Amino acid sequence: MITRRNFITGLPILTLAGVPALAQDKRPDPLSVDKVKEFVRLGHGDLAGTKQMLEEMPAVLHATYDWGNGDFETALGGASHMGRKDIAEYLVGKGARMDIFTAAMMNKIDIVKAIFAAFPDTHLCKGPHGITLLMHAQKGEAGEVLEFLKLRNITQ
Repeated sequence: MITRRNFITGLPILTLAGVPALAQDKRPDPLSVDKVKEFVRLGHGDLAGTKQMLEEMPAVLHATYDWGNGDFETALGGASHMGRKDIAEYLVGKGARMDIFTAAMMNKIDIVKAIFAAFPDTHLCKGPHGITLLMHAQKGEAGEVLEFLKLRNITQ
């Protein structure tokens, strides 16, 4: 027997655009792990390769590679701990998510100070591969950030 309830729940749900809602819930396939790994590798030191791959595959910008045991890294993270300001600036300019490690390497002292003001134990955080905030600042030759960390007695 068809009831009002059976009839209504059996209908496809339409959105304002007229496309069934179930079709909109379909997510794209995950990115290839090999492609993500390659993009992260390029972010460590190959600006031209990073640009080319991002142009060919824009979705890889925010992708993270798991090196194992929770050691996740993005191309921006790789550029940051390698002191590659050129690659970091390019990726941030394309919309990559900056974090305190990138800010420290790029000598963005206002950002570093603001995060420390909100979270005083930020120096305990580690970036990809366990690389410290101080080491990111050293790689970027970030004088203002290095001085700020020194005044806070942050030595590692």
